Amino acid sequence: MFRPCLAAALVAVSVSACGSVTRGTSELIAFTSEPPGAAMQTSKSRFCPTTPCSLDIPRSEEFDATFTLPGYRPQTVPVRTKLVGTGAAGFAGNVLAGGVIGMGVDAYNGAAYDHTPNPVAVTLVPEALPSAERARRRKGKPGV
Repeated sequence: MFRPCLAAALVAVSVSACGSVTRGTSELIAFTSEPPGAAMQTSKSRFCPTTPCSLDIPRSEEFDATFTLPGYRPQTVPVRTKLVGTGAAGFAGNVLAGGVIGMGVDAYNGAAYDHTPNPVAVTLVPEALPSAERARRRKGKPGV
């Protein structure tokens, strides 16, 4: 009588947090800029001294990535999380196997989510346009 309950409890614990086990709780995110060589800092104080670079970021973490390069305007890209097919499958696996605790764990640690965009890519704009381009824009003529 005691053994079936113990077996059921062991099964529930072993399948809990399916997404955490199959996908992990962090994700490698690539950061690129054109031109390359920009510094990138997130709103969560993560940093790359030069692009291209990659950082391993917790799946539950949303942030803004700001790229800076002397002579160019800073550019900020919001990076958010979203539920994806493989994450949803792991999350659903918790439901089917009765792992309510696992569902909570996956939701809390973000194992069911991916970051978007990934890679995070920007094209930096020069602070000052070349003089010929400035003159063309003042006259309202399209670029040639």
